[in-house]
Amino acid sequence: MKYEQWTLKPAPSAADTAELAQAGLSTLCASVLCARGYTRPDDAARFLSHDKTRLHDPFLMKDMDRAAARISAALDQNEVMAVYGDYDVDGITATALLSGFLTQRGGAVISYIPDREDEGYGLNRSAIDRLKRQEVSLIVTVDCGITADTEVDYARSLGIDVVITDHHHCKEELPRAAAVVDPRRPDCTYPFKELCGVALALKLAMALTPEGERAAVFRQYGELAAIGTVADVMSLTDENRAIVHHGLELLRHTRRPGLQALLREAGCGDGPLTTVNVGYGLAPRINAAGRMGRAAVALELIRTDIPSHGEELAQTLCQMNRDRQTIEQAILEECEAYLEQHPEETAPAIILAGEGWHQGVVGIVASRLAEKYACPAIMISLENGIGKGSCRSFGGFHLFRALEKCAPLLVEFGGHHLAAGFTVKEENIPALKAAILEQVTEYTGGRPMTAEIDVDLEIDDCALLNLREAETLSTLEPFGTGNPRPVFLLRSAAVVSCCDVGNGRHLKMKLRRDGVTLDAIFFSANTAACGVSPGDRLDLIFTLQVNEYRGERAVQLQLCDLRPAPARAQLERELYARLREGEFLSRWEAGLLLPRRQDFARLWRLLEQLCAAGPIPADAALMKQASRDPSGRCRYGRTLVCLHVMDDRGLIRWETAGSEATVSICRPEHKVDLEEAMLMRRLRSLLQ
Repeated sequence: MKYEQWTLKPAPSAADTAELAQAGLSTLCASVLCARGYTRPDDAARFLSHDKTRLHDPFLMKDMDRAAARISAALDQNEVMAVYGDYDVDGITATALLSGFLTQRGGAVISYIPDREDEGYGLNRSAIDRLKRQEVSLIVTVDCGITADTEVDYARSLGIDVVITDHHHCKEELPRAAAVVDPRRPDCTYPFKELCGVALALKLAMALTPEGERAAVFRQYGELAAIGTVADVMSLTDENRAIVHHGLELLRHTRRPGLQALLREAGCGDGPLTTVNVGYGLAPRINAAGRMGRAAVALELIRTDIPSHGEELAQTLCQMNRDRQTIEQAILEECEAYLEQHPEETAPAIILAGEGWHQGVVGIVASRLAEKYACPAIMISLENGIGKGSCRSFGGFHLFRALEKCAPLLVEFGGHHLAAGFTVKEENIPALKAAILEQVTEYTGGRPMTAEIDVDLEIDDCALLNLREAETLSTLEPFGTGNPRPVFLLRSAAVVSCCDVGNGRHLKMKLRRDGVTLDAIFFSANTAACGVSPGDRLDLIFTLQVNEYRGERAVQLQLCDLRPAPARAQLERELYARLREGEFLSRWEAGLLLPRRQDFARLWRLLEQLCAAGPIPADAALMKQASRDPSGRCRYGRTLVCLHVMDDRGLIRWETAGSEATVSICRPEHKVDLEEAMLMRRLRSLLQ
């Protein structure tokens, strides 16, 4: 098992699902939306909407008016401006967007992205000095600056104004800048807090544009906002849903030669573009430039209008990404070897420091370790007595708040709840480690964190897993944080066949349940790792995908996890116990237990025969004989329900004394309605 806990959402009611289906949604779409809380047609329509009317007025954001006024003045007075960004995808696309927009408006603009190795994240004094020498009088930050209070003061002392646009968490005091645009600042009432840096750059560009011309600004730059929003793992709800939906369509028809080339190099050139193409195709390659200290290459790729140059830059980014992967793997293997020898270092959090670790890749290693060991992970790259840390969260632990509490130990820090970074003196690392571990222990209550996956819906009938239903799930796109790809549960599927594919790295299976045969693939797992073989019964969680091969389209289950299914008799005993306790059962589970009229009749005839001389033991022998139906299948759960119902309605007396149970026949004078029994009513209600 990959996940220790599968958390299944409560099953949606049949009435709610039917109401959404009547509004035009497929059964699976309607069921997923209901499971996620969108039970009314108007709620579902509002969530699914990605109309551009979802884009809020930029001037609803605190200080947007001040930012627009200061930049407009700079444009009018021909001031030299610097757009100061970050070296990740969000920062690079934001820098390209805003510098391109201001240049097009006639501005004198310098683009500046700090070197990851030499300068680190955000505003720094040496960069400000350099920009001062270039006669810059206004710095506009994108995707950084919200914690740069001392740097903003320094810029002001040199006669440079600073306009901050950022989306990271604020400290208690905001920098004393000409404007601070950040939807997360406490006094900002903007209706959506989840915009990333490039989306804020887009909002600023629209604020600098007459309202009637803002649609044209979106058409020109929306693709960059979509790339940054997906890459920065922002919530794909509300305004971001509109940005990404329309931005992906713009990206598919992009006129930027560099992005065209990168799409081809990443294998995303054909067919519709999705968040998967961006998250796993474009984003790692753009990110690689910043991680390897060459963010300018990615910035140039976005800006160039020369196709041959775009091809060259795309190939360079792909090579940098391969180099990044090699370095990352070496550091990961070093850390995993160390943790194998020191397992006590994996709980409650992993905090490792090392000389010579490439600062640009330790964040990815932290992500890998957090996922593998199910705990927050912090990697610190040491050089000349200074540590640069990259943090990745797990289990909801809030990294930024944790670093805030450790502020006296840090030179600087920033980020948000899921990912953060900091600079620390080497001598403060032991105290920092102790403080972070104490906070994680307090957060978890001393209990180990568990790898958990949320499951939207249990599949009761495999007939639903057809091509039409799978295709209609695209209605829910774009998928990502806040709107993940739907995850389904299928219980007790029989393995018809299985084999390893992809040089033994992946598991491919044929499964069967409800008379339906299904294809399944489990990436990065094989038969040996999963311990499966034909004839096994498995419980599975999966997403649905549509594969196209030689013009044929077919449904495939892309597995997220699997585990052995309990034996049928054991499963039905457990379901019967849950039914008796009043616990929730899925429709499929209720269907396993619901007896038919012939089940009652067959059991009654058997009991009449066996109980002719008086009460008999209700033992394993009786259950084995009573549970076998004419087809030879064991209906253990149905037999238990039949016995309970017949006892409830006075047809039999089922008595227990200590560990012994007996059954005897009763012959009531009046006709008995078995459907009136409590368990039958409950099972019928579960199947509605």
